Amino acid sequence: MKIKELTSYLESFAPVAYQESYDNSGLIVGDANKDITGALITLDVNELVLDEAVSTGCNLIVAHHPIIFKGLKRLTGKSYVERTVMAAIKNDVAIYAIHTNLDNVHTGVNRKISELLELSNTRVLVPKNETLGKLTTFIPSDKTEEVLSAIHEAGAGSIGDYDSCSFRVAGTGAFRPNESADPYIGSANELEKVEEDRVELIFPLPIQQRVISALKKAHPYEEVAFYLHVLENENPEVGSGMIGNLPWEMEGKAFIPYLKEKMNLEVVRSTFFIKRSIKKVAVCGGSGSFLLKAAIAAGADAFVSADFKYHEFFDADGKILIADIGHYESEVYTKDLIYALLSEKFSNIALRLSKVNTNPIHYA
Repeated sequence: MKIKELTSYLESFAPVAYQESYDNSGLIVGDANKDITGALITLDVNELVLDEAVSTGCNLIVAHHPIIFKGLKRLTGKSYVERTVMAAIKNDVAIYAIHTNLDNVHTGVNRKISELLELSNTRVLVPKNETLGKLTTFIPSDKTEEVLSAIHEAGAGSIGDYDSCSFRVAGTGAFRPNESADPYIGSANELEKVEEDRVELIFPLPIQQRVISALKKAHPYEEVAFYLHVLENENPEVGSGMIGNLPWEMEGKAFIPYLKEKMNLEVVRSTFFIKRSIKKVAVCGGSGSFLLKAAIAAGADAFVSADFKYHEFFDADGKILIADIGHYESEVYTKDLIYALLSEKFSNIALRLSKVNTNPIHYA
């Protein structure tokens, strides 16, 4: 199996279009047309991980964090990034990253944390807008169901827990073919009027080309009329963080031990316990302090994330319990998420979880 087959599958789950502007998800090093000898799954990529890939016969590393964030102007081996990239090229090992796009899908990193904490009734904390599109097209009434079926099959018309969603209104379409046309209905140089349905559907923007291809293939007309619009609507399935309810209400002093047990933590940095008990919990893998106000506004009793600065703890202001569990600790289970995704889809390639602890922080 080729590298591009595996990466295409990952991108169908977490489209690269959903990554943040500063990010560098995707194939970073290597040839997408190479056959895979084995895939090593890791949180970070460094020289030890690269050595592990070579020693285990893996010519593909699938990482959460990109090895390259900023452009490299030289490859001289002066930094671990340069040395790792040079070693990857020398040993013909491809490096692929699936980072904030996996953070931002509702079935990604934050869902994994929510599952570990056994949160229920989960939802995206801050949904993104402008990630949905609307298709408007016109179909002869006797072909509406057939064309709609093809568009739905391509992924359009799903809203939350509902699929096959569309709006339609009947009307009359008019057109006049010229001598070069090969019309489905009508004759050259004669005005034709047809009973048509105006149909509107919502779809995720990353699958736009697939939806349009399905429309054109299924539509009976030689020339298909359609309109596309980017929507400002929030997308409940794409965005930052997640919020849900604990299995039971607990005091702050009980929540920290619960958190440490579920996430296998040795240390938690937290604010002082709030006066009320904890039931609703917000989570964000990695650096999540930018979501603190949103967590408070959503009524969260606790916010589990990482990389809070000293003064940001003051912003809790007695309204919420901040639990900073560490960047590595909040995202290390992402490896298991990626492994499960690939194992379910591909049984014909060797998949390995990296045994290298890439946490750069040591707790003395």
